[in-house]
Amino acid sequence: MNNFIIFFKYLGKIFAFIRSTILNIFLFLFLFVIIIAIAGAPSLRTPNNEALYIAPKGVLVDELTYQPSPLELLFENEEDPETLVRDVIESINKAADDDRIKGLILDLNYLQGGGISKLTEIGDAIVAFKASNKPVIAYSDYFSQQQFYLANYADEIYVNELGGVMLTGYGIYRNYFKDAADKLALKFHVFRAGEYKDAIEPFTSNEMSNASREHNTVWLNELWGRYTDTVEKSRDLPSGAINDFIATMPTEFRNFGGSHAQFAQSVDLVDGALTRLALKEKLLEKFGKAKDSEEVAAINMQDYLNSFSPELPGQAKNNIGLIVATGNILDGYQGAGSIGGDSLSELISQARNDESLKALIIRVDSGGGSAFASELIRQQLIKTKEKGLPIYISMGSVAASGGYWISAPADEIWATPSTITGSIGVWGLFANYSESIEKLGIHTDGVATSKLAGAFRADRPMDDEVKILIQASIDNIYNSFLKLTAEAREMEVENVHAIAQGRVWTGATAKELGLVDNLGSLADVIEAAANNLNLTDYEVKHITKPLTTREQIMRSIMQASANMGSRLQDSFISGVLGEKPDSANRSTSRAGIASLLTDLRQTINIPNGQSNEILTQCVNCFAP
Repeated sequence: MNNFIIFFKYLGKIFAFIRSTILNIFLFLFLFVIIIAIAGAPSLRTPNNEALYIAPKGVLVDELTYQPSPLELLFENEEDPETLVRDVIESINKAADDDRIKGLILDLNYLQGGGISKLTEIGDAIVAFKASNKPVIAYSDYFSQQQFYLANYADEIYVNELGGVMLTGYGIYRNYFKDAADKLALKFHVFRAGEYKDAIEPFTSNEMSNASREHNTVWLNELWGRYTDTVEKSRDLPSGAINDFIATMPTEFRNFGGSHAQFAQSVDLVDGALTRLALKEKLLEKFGKAKDSEEVAAINMQDYLNSFSPELPGQAKNNIGLIVATGNILDGYQGAGSIGGDSLSELISQARNDESLKALIIRVDSGGGSAFASELIRQQLIKTKEKGLPIYISMGSVAASGGYWISAPADEIWATPSTITGSIGVWGLFANYSESIEKLGIHTDGVATSKLAGAFRADRPMDDEVKILIQASIDNIYNSFLKLTAEAREMEVENVHAIAQGRVWTGATAKELGLVDNLGSLADVIEAAANNLNLTDYEVKHITKPLTTREQIMRSIMQASANMGSRLQDSFISGVLGEKPDSANRSTSRAGIASLLTDLRQTINIPNGQSNEILTQCVNCFAP
């Protein structure tokens, strides 16, 4: 028996040795391939009398939420679901003063949206770029509403002759489940503070309430008015032209043989309806041919940004700190794309103890979430103010409910005119299916030491005393929300209550109501903070979680290789596929590599990385 045990013990060691050896061999081979590829990869691209080509992909964000695998980091997976707003703005700002850049090309085919607020911030950068007298051309095969809003900042807009411009206006429609819940004997216990806090209505009604209809109509119309006014001024159209376009589309459309593109051109929404080949000729005429190629002379945004020497942030004596807080507010530690009560509190504490910071800006883009987590963050901000570090809030597309809770204590609150904010209210929802399972013949019974034991079980009817307990807690949090807002904004609690109750406001209206101090973009907030402190020589220092030693080494490697992912692909395409990196087949080859990486990820199971409460959350807030 002992010999049998010893045999399997040694067998286990042998298998462990084999596994370790194979993994080490794979690692060394992988590193060897990287070194060879880097050595033979083409050098970084630098602009040379050409256009800057910007093709934002997916959703515009202030912070990337996508967490790529190591393989995708190395090989630059083409399927980027998000585009950083600050990258787009930075590239446009640099290009404006760069004599090597002769114009701007906006390819909007891959943009899914991001909200009128973020689109406006990019648009403002384009307006500043146009002051350099360099042309801006935007195009898409078929413009969505958000794509067209960004395109209207260009000098010329082109659409495919089989495409069009789809403008519909803004709307909010939701499913309502009361009848379905009744048929299933499913009950929803609703608790809220605020007449306009309508996130729970779908579970208790079959239609939108009058209060919900009233306040949503106001801010939707305000945002749509801002959209139409911006487009009409940019395209030199008469007031009301966009609404007329939408209203007459069903009838006028037929006069153009059903062609969206021709109809859009007839009312001057676009400057031309072209095939892709004709569009290319137009761009070649404007910007010329690339060297040794038949393609348009243009450098893409990422290559352009990578062409600059990497800057070491935070080396100046005077720094303005910047923390990005985006996503739902949740308890504990959260990764990118969510706001953790503990994780954001630690970042604020980190900033507070950074002697190089003269001011701190929090970029808030959140519809809210946990009241407890929001309060943890607020307390950290108060402590930071008490130390003497000025705090500025820059509201993004949304800073509502819990997003406003964490914004309230700032020295100055800035919003864009199109920001969705307010929604000062609280709600809780508890589902109960005790009657549902009884219909199936399932019953719940037991014993307890008190009435509260098991009171929150979804398979037992909720006692009236428990309902009183929960509602009292909801009311307490709402009153706290009113008081902290009133104290921070130097208002009376009654006056805050009058504009609270879960009601949503645009940034422009919120300023009139006293909920925000100024209107402007993140760039405006940074400039204001510097002016207030009389800073002429300063840097913006991004405050992020400190890296471990291993993470610092990996970041140094990635920075040293700069655009390594793209260069590795170019080297692979050139050395293995026998194609020029700048050939017409480059994008096809890259797409094939991306597909291969996806298959490989699934094969070796590389994870993507994913991550009943009283909420201060604006569920129906969105950024059109």
